[in-house]
Amino acid sequence: MGLSRLAALHGVATSYSPSADVTVAVADDTVVAVLAALGVDAATPEAVRESLAAAESSAAARLLPPTLVVWAGEPLPRALTALPSGTVLHIALEDAGSPPLPRLSVRPDRPEPAVSGRAAVDAGAGTGTDTGGNTAADVGAGPGADSGTGADSGTGADAGTGAGVSPTPAWWVEPPLGAHRLSVRVPDGRDASCTLVVAPARAPQPPARTHGFLVQLYSLLSARSWGMGDLGDLADLAAWSGRTLGTGFVQVNPLHAAVLGDPTDPSPYRPSSRRFPDPVHLHVESVPEYGHVPDRGALDDLRQDAATLGDTVLNKGALIDRDAVWELKRQALELVADVPLTPGRRAAYCDFLAEQGQALEDHALWCALAELHGSDWHSWPAALRDPRSQATARARRELMDRVDFHCRLAWLTDSQLAAAQRAALDAGMAVGIVHDLAVGVHPGGADAWAQQDALAHGMSVGAPPDAFNAHGQDWGLPPWRPDALAASGYAPFRGLLRGLLAHAGALRIDHVMGLFRLWWVPEGRPPTEGTYVGHDAEAMLAVLVLEAHRAGAVVMGEDLGTVEPGVREALARRGVLGTSVLWFERDWAGSGRPLPPEEWREGCLATVTTHDLPSIAARLTGDHVRLRHRLGLLAGGLAEEVTADATDTAEWLGYLARLGLLPEGEGDEEGAVRAVHRFLLRTPARMVGVWLPDALGDRRPQNLPGTWDQYPNWRLPVADAEGHPVALEELAVAPRLHRLMEALAPREAPPEYRPEPRP
Repeated sequence: MGLSRLAALHGVATSYSPSADVTVAVADDTVVAVLAALGVDAATPEAVRESLAAAESSAAARLLPPTLVVWAGEPLPRALTALPSGTVLHIALEDAGSPPLPRLSVRPDRPEPAVSGRAAVDAGAGTGTDTGGNTAADVGAGPGADSGTGADSGTGADAGTGAGVSPTPAWWVEPPLGAHRLSVRVPDGRDASCTLVVAPARAPQPPARTHGFLVQLYSLLSARSWGMGDLGDLADLAAWSGRTLGTGFVQVNPLHAAVLGDPTDPSPYRPSSRRFPDPVHLHVESVPEYGHVPDRGALDDLRQDAATLGDTVLNKGALIDRDAVWELKRQALELVADVPLTPGRRAAYCDFLAEQGQALEDHALWCALAELHGSDWHSWPAALRDPRSQATARARRELMDRVDFHCRLAWLTDSQLAAAQRAALDAGMAVGIVHDLAVGVHPGGADAWAQQDALAHGMSVGAPPDAFNAHGQDWGLPPWRPDALAASGYAPFRGLLRGLLAHAGALRIDHVMGLFRLWWVPEGRPPTEGTYVGHDAEAMLAVLVLEAHRAGAVVMGEDLGTVEPGVREALARRGVLGTSVLWFERDWAGSGRPLPPEEWREGCLATVTTHDLPSIAARLTGDHVRLRHRLGLLAGGLAEEVTADATDTAEWLGYLARLGLLPEGEGDEEGAVRAVHRFLLRTPARMVGVWLPDALGDRRPQNLPGTWDQYPNWRLPVADAEGHPVALEELAVAPRLHRLMEALAPREAPPEYRPEPRP
């Protein structure tokens, strides 16, 4: 009982429910291991008693949680309204450069009319901006305050549903949106402080209906690519599809910086850093200094090698070789970096360095050290494993040139990300580029090195056993410590989001359920021996919505698979869209048949497939089942699996035909591809995504979960129905693609029509 109570106080589950009628107990040794990763000793009964006493004593004495959330225009959390009468609150605002707020003191013996909301802030500060000055607002808790010291911020799957909140008292003046510092002093002399996140009630929303492409950027080669798709290709795809097809967005895979290796892990979902992009995506010729490199012969040789590399992928059946691409680009960028920046460019670069601060310095230093000692910091000399050691500071000075080189690459990549978003908006796109946030980082990479205090060592994120994977999953990604995040005011999460949203029209969050809880697997144990660890979902959501609001960006979550009850509702309340995939949308609580289009949710990105699922053509033909059979991935026999898959597909096609969405009749593959997309248009979904390879008839998945070297995951170019790679220039005139897009969004305007760019 003591261990269970201790675990609950630290958000560690001692049981879980893979389905509504099943509860699985978590082994005690797993709970002990997870608590140890959180800095809690539970190794012996005596240790449990001591840790429990300390935790309960701390909770009882706590006036405020480490981070507190206030949703703009909504009732206050109980942590504020339960403060004793006469408490004085001091709010130091996030932006020290904005006009200060007035000092306010509403005493119990002198009640005054309630002043709340943005009107109070604007009246006192004389500004309508989202930030305020560093002068504090001192507010005495008045007659409306309850007694007690509650610190409930409404965490868990109930986040954002009104749990743990009370009506707004007269003494409260709502601060501007932001992450501020709140200090309180109660009448008995005790004081406390915490981060106060003031967030808008909902994230920005997309227009009533928009559609666009989903594509893995590396797979989208053009004639000018250096062996894989790049940011120049992304800008071109956005400009062409927005102007010619009327698309509203292009969603890409995570463009996070990879952990270089031999070979480099090609998965975009296991990066070195999520905060900074990978310079392998640079279009080298678009860098302004490229044209001023004095050694033109060296550049010409590199360009010729790059052309050969691209030709082997597009015309000779080779796989995308990320390492070969990076080696050529690295050599070219070394030459480019030797060209002095113009005064204006130098000023822009210095601004970027100042904006990114310590985070960029750490990232660039990791890159420089990895060149010398390898890409896993655990194997570096002991003194360099600590990013704040004297030896590391000395290495920073000694490697200044290499650190600057990697900072420069981050700046150049950031600039091309901005250019891609500008191209999308100039083409009339309603949303633009949709970026993707991976669920975690490589344990040996830059973020794991620089943020060691925020990560749980000896743990890995994964998934418990379920109907699709009886053995569970271990993704090899160290999780953030919820307690460390909360203590920092979620600074790492805020910085991460701010960087990703800077040039995004929208952000997709992989495994968005991780905002609420994650499955932790102790090192050396199978995924079946893990457990869930909860986050303060209220705080995670507030930070997400705040940063999305600042960027004016839509947020969507990948919420497929096992989802804790209440999570989708909490996300929807805060304006975070979900993801709905056609093949999975059935009336699971009733008939089990395909879900009628009018019953789909509005707040979602609706698609037919994803990068982890079979293409439409592969599903129609059953090719994906035979592929998994060849690789030994089927749970049952081939005939049994083929029959089940064909039955499922046939049921959907029959339903589409009854709805009048399959006029081409049975046996027409292209017609079926158009039919499933016509169905998506019947739903109320705000965003409809077309997997770009589906528009060409590609039968191969980009990623086959459960495989490593058995299948060329993340290394395939976009191809047609015969498996021939298709360059961007060919894609733009592909008849099959245009037939699909005409069915998806018929246009009356002539081909040369160009929408007016957004102001």
